[in-house]
Amino acid sequence: MITGSLVALITPMTSDGAVDAKKLDDLIEFHIQEGTHGIVAVGTTGESSTLTHEEHANVIRQVIATVNGRIPVIAGTGANSTHEAIDLTRRAKEAGADACLLVTPYYNKPTQEGLFQHFKSIAEAVDIPQILYNVPSRTACDMQNETVVRLSSVPNIVGIKDATGNLERGQALIEAVPSDFFVYSGDDPTAVGLMLLGGKGNISVTANVAPKAVATAAELAIAGDSQGAHEIDQTISPLHMNLFVESNPIPVKWACAQMGLCGTGIRLPLTELSSAHHEAVKQAMIQAGIL
Repeated sequence: MITGSLVALITPMTSDGAVDAKKLDDLIEFHIQEGTHGIVAVGTTGESSTLTHEEHANVIRQVIATVNGRIPVIAGTGANSTHEAIDLTRRAKEAGADACLLVTPYYNKPTQEGLFQHFKSIAEAVDIPQILYNVPSRTACDMQNETVVRLSSVPNIVGIKDATGNLERGQALIEAVPSDFFVYSGDDPTAVGLMLLGGKGNISVTANVAPKAVATAAELAIAGDSQGAHEIDQTISPLHMNLFVESNPIPVKWACAQMGLCGTGIRLPLTELSSAHHEAVKQAMIQAGIL
C-alpha cells in the first residue's frame, strides 16, 4: 500500500491556460528529488474540473511515463456522474496508474445509499485500487463514516482521503475500518495529528512548495514520533493556512510560480492570486525557508 507524503500535484499551465508539458516533467523530477513518496495527478489541486477528458487522460499518462515506476502515481478520476468516473478510472488503469482517487459526486448531492452504490459500481467496473475522497467543503456532499465502513469491504476500495479536518471523526473512522483499509489526511493543518492517530499518509497541497518538509513530517508521524513531526510541521504551518487564502489551487500555483516551478497560468473560472494576498503567501514561504 501507498504511504507517506502524496503531493496533490498542480497542473502547470501557460499564460493562455494550456497545459505546460515541459513544466509538468520538471515538477515531477523536483518532487522525486525532494523525497515526495507519491504523486496524485489531476485531483482537485490539478484543476480536474476544468480539464477536458482528453487533457485529463494525457496528463495522467505523462505523469506515469515520466515517473517511470520510481514512486507511486495515483490518478484523480472522480466525477459527479458514475458513468464518467468509470470511464476516467478505466483510462487511468490503461495508462498504468497504481491507484485512483475518487471524489464524492459534487453538486447533485446524493444520499448515503447513492454514494455507496456510486463507489461500489466503479470498483466493480474497473479492477484497480481505489481511494475514496471526502471533501464536503468543496462538494456540498459529506460521506459519513458509516458509509465508508460499508465501502471498506468492497474489493478494490482500499482507502479514503479524509479532508474534513475533524480529528475526532478521523480517529473514529480509523478505529472502525479494517486494518488494511488506509485513511489518508486531505487537510494539511491536521495531517500530522491524523497520522499520529493511525493515518497512513497526507495527500497534500503544501507539499507542492515544501515537499521535503512534508515528506519528513509524514515519515516521523507515521512512525509515532510526535515531537519530531510537530517540530517540522510548525515550520510550515503558515503555508498550511496561507495557501488557502483564496480557493485552491490559486495560492499554491502563485507560490510555485515564485519558486520558478511553473508559470502563472490557471484556467477560468479560476484567476491568478489577488495582489492583496501576495505578501501573506510570500511571508509564509519565507517563514518556511522556501524563499
